[in-house]
Amino acid sequence: MNSLTLKRRVISLAIPAALKQLLDIVQLLIDMLMVGTLGIAALAAVGLSMQFMMLIQTLMGLYVVGGSAVIARYIGSGRVKRAGSVAYVTLLMALFLSLIIMAIGYYGSEHFFRLMGSDAEVIELGSLYFGTLSLGMILIFMDTLAFTVLSAAGDTKSSLYIKIFSAALHAGLNYMFIFGHGGFEAMGIVGAAYATLCAYGFSLLVYGWLFYRAKKIRVVPIFHWSDVKRIVTIGFPAVAERFIGISAFLIFVWLIASYGTQALAGYQVGARIEAFAFMPGYGFSVAAMVLSGQYLGAKQKENAYAAGLLSVKIAAIFMGSVGIVLVVFPHYLAHFFTNDPQTIESAALYLRLVGATQIPLAVTFVLSGALRGAGATRLTLRISTTSMWCFRILPAWLVVHYGMSIIGVYLAMAVETFIKGIWFYRVYRQRKWLSEKI
Repeated sequence: MNSLTLKRRVISLAIPAALKQLLDIVQLLIDMLMVGTLGIAALAAVGLSMQFMMLIQTLMGLYVVGGSAVIARYIGSGRVKRAGSVAYVTLLMALFLSLIIMAIGYYGSEHFFRLMGSDAEVIELGSLYFGTLSLGMILIFMDTLAFTVLSAAGDTKSSLYIKIFSAALHAGLNYMFIFGHGGFEAMGIVGAAYATLCAYGFSLLVYGWLFYRAKKIRVVPIFHWSDVKRIVTIGFPAVAERFIGISAFLIFVWLIASYGTQALAGYQVGARIEAFAFMPGYGFSVAAMVLSGQYLGAKQKENAYAAGLLSVKIAAIFMGSVGIVLVVFPHYLAHFFTNDPQTIESAALYLRLVGATQIPLAVTFVLSGALRGAGATRLTLRISTTSMWCFRILPAWLVVHYGMSIIGVYLAMAVETFIKGIWFYRVYRQRKWLSEKI
């Protein structure tokens, strides 16, 4: 395949996936802004609920990563019906997991908020919001599954279009349900949960219509235990990697919090801004994951290899450009979120360092995606876990332990990002992952 055709395939997959990620972030911000008008307790309740959802999304990796890798292989080899049967297996897995989470979330939401040390009002509001959200957990799991299956089949544009209308519907329903407009009674924080579930329900209806009319892939109701084994074998290391990563992230935040409220607030502001820089990396990671799976399924190893490298180059240009903005204008960006001078200074310090690491971060995002698409999730687990704990958490802990400046903590983070990027690049260039069996 010539480089121009490959570039078009990469961009056609990556850009819609990145824009969908942007809409996810914007939708969350709108949600928080509207709920924030109900008071600090409501805002805290929704914020903590989103932390619980982050853990749930990590669990989704069991069928998201595993299913995507297997489906992409079958699509690449031209076995579309076989890919459809794997999609059916992932559907059953998603349904089973969502029912478990629904029960745990609905009956245990109050206990979750108590464990987090929340006060009485936050516990009450959080239980109402997350309990209501849990009743529609099937919709959330199925929406994620539909995006995964379509992406593995090489279609990210449809999911973007669905997200555009879904996000608009979500904002409109938030306005009506939370505040009582359009003939609806004001439902407060519960209204926000209902609006979220209605938006997911709308998305799922459109996805269902797309799959009914689909040409690239259709869900075929044939069950094979061997498919479950393949999905779990690939997906479980991805779930373990994310859980370990979240644990390391929480410890890292705890270390930053030891420097005081301004330092923690500055980090949180910086992290919110950095989330926008992640979008190109996420998009090209999806592209690399899908293309590596499809090309390996078609036994085109050179194209699989070239797709990852091309995705890295383009992602590095996008994220490197954003990195320059973070380095040059950190104070200006932080000012959008706070007027406190100390918090702005703390955020600016963080943004300058992460801005300088955007290119190795792009390498990590994209090449780890390519390896997962090939089914080499045990390899990505080993690299990510070793790098995070040995080169970020341990040095950062030593910095705090010996009473050094917070700059040392951020430097440990920056150095680890470079190490991990170089590590993924070297492993990728060795090409052993091209022979991964699934």
